[in-house]
Amino acid sequence: MTTDLPELLPARMLNEYVYCPRLFYFEWVDQRWADSHDTEQGHFTHRAVDKRTGSLPEPESGEVTRRVTSLRIESHALGLVAVLDRVEDGGDGTVVPVDTKKGKPAANGLPWSADVVQLYAQAALLRDAGYEVDRGVLFYSEVHKRVTVPIGNTEVAAAVEIAEEAREVAARDAAPLPLVGSKRCPRCSLLGLCMPDETNALLRRDESTPRRIVPRDPDSRPLYVTTHGASVGLKGGRIRVVQNGAAPAEVLLIDVSQLCVFGNVQVSSQVLTELWARGIPVLWFSYNGWLRGWAQGEMSKFVQLRTAQARLVDSTALGISRAIISGKIKNARTLLRRNSRSGAERPVQALAGMADSATGAASPAELLGIEGAAARVYFENFSGLLRGTQEKMAAEFETNGRKRRPAPDPINALLGYVYSLLVKDLVAVCIGVGLDPYLGVYHRPRYGRPALALDLMEEFRPLLADSAVIGMLNNGEVTSGDFERRSGGCWLTLQGRRKVIRAYERRLDVQVTHPVFKYKVSYRRVLDVQARILAGVILGELPAYTPMATR
Repeated sequence: MTTDLPELLPARMLNEYVYCPRLFYFEWVDQRWADSHDTEQGHFTHRAVDKRTGSLPEPESGEVTRRVTSLRIESHALGLVAVLDRVEDGGDGTVVPVDTKKGKPAANGLPWSADVVQLYAQAALLRDAGYEVDRGVLFYSEVHKRVTVPIGNTEVAAAVEIAEEAREVAARDAAPLPLVGSKRCPRCSLLGLCMPDETNALLRRDESTPRRIVPRDPDSRPLYVTTHGASVGLKGGRIRVVQNGAAPAEVLLIDVSQLCVFGNVQVSSQVLTELWARGIPVLWFSYNGWLRGWAQGEMSKFVQLRTAQARLVDSTALGISRAIISGKIKNARTLLRRNSRSGAERPVQALAGMADSATGAASPAELLGIEGAAARVYFENFSGLLRGTQEKMAAEFETNGRKRRPAPDPINALLGYVYSLLVKDLVAVCIGVGLDPYLGVYHRPRYGRPALALDLMEEFRPLLADSAVIGMLNNGEVTSGDFERRSGGCWLTLQGRRKVIRAYERRLDVQVTHPVFKYKVSYRRVLDVQARILAGVILGELPAYTPMATR
């Protein structure tokens, strides 16, 4: 049971509780929040009453209440606190709380029940402070309409009772399950965090097809700074990149989801402060593309998830690992089956058997052996996915096999570089979800290794990284001129790295039909969906991890 909750429950949280108990739990207990168009519009609507003006006279003074806005009032007896948008003089010895809402009343002209309960709680606080209150007003700004709500003892008691119910829900160790098929969900700002239809589908609480997820900010993208010696600064609401010999480049802050810097790039403290305030991570790479580290602002307040992650039992971790590796092998098999130019019936059949074996692995060691065997079969046939124009590169890769640092040939260099891009995206996803990127379930924690990001990456290696490499080679997007050989290895040139980044980002934007939920969604969004499914399993909300495996 959660016992260290704040003593005072904000009245606005009663609005969230009546609207959806799960939303209330996410925001008040887990401290999870996501802005949406509606929330931004709400901030704008409240601008006139968010500034404190006036003061409320003492109840026994007999003075007339003047204009009072943004009044904070609390009661330890009720266990409630609120910031009242406005308090008006009722003209008959009473005061009238006025709550401003962004939208409009229901179709019948009546106020929404969640808004009414919040107003009841405000009246309860005013009454507890000694003021006479017999009504309140809900002002719906979209239609510029005031709706008067009568408030008596029964209504005040109802608010106090609902507050007690909300506290009981908040004291639970897990959030309530999502609403089933509710019309409230599509407009909720936490839709992408809650994933109500997806959660209900995995729990078989709802047999209908899940509705399409609405991304929180579909236009934001990573910003890559790859030029050695560049500097990144801030100018107004834009990030400004200055490079020697080139005109400064500017990008709106709202269009940036990550800042990725390669090599010796200077980033100002103003940029770091602004990005971290917006929850945007900054990731540093070596000049040749190895992920060196990252920085973020305040850690996620979703402490329950990190605690559950640290306490994850071995049997649950093994179950997740089996699903991930089985999904990886299935995706590798699909890639060979769809794209092989030299006939791949035997390896495809072998990989199918290994994917099945992975689901029944009795130990992490056995699973590791199955994964290794599948990787050998896969990469032995990888060059068969390339067109004849890449015969020289394919032959060199066949001779070397899959090798890492340093990459001995162009294909190995491409794979290593794209894998590094993919792991940084999953580090960012883990941070956004509230997971610790270092605490893995399959890859064992090791100093400096983002084990959980590597876990999540496995099923996406064939889908995103390998597919991107095959596509850019077969399309002639990357050629032998984009590589240089030095220090016993093969490395991408600056121009080559930029080409790879463009191809990889383009692959993330590809729309795919999710094999489980049956809606179309970008791979970029699928990364987030899978991380949230994993979080649900870690918390015990979902029974098993379901990998993203295409057919």
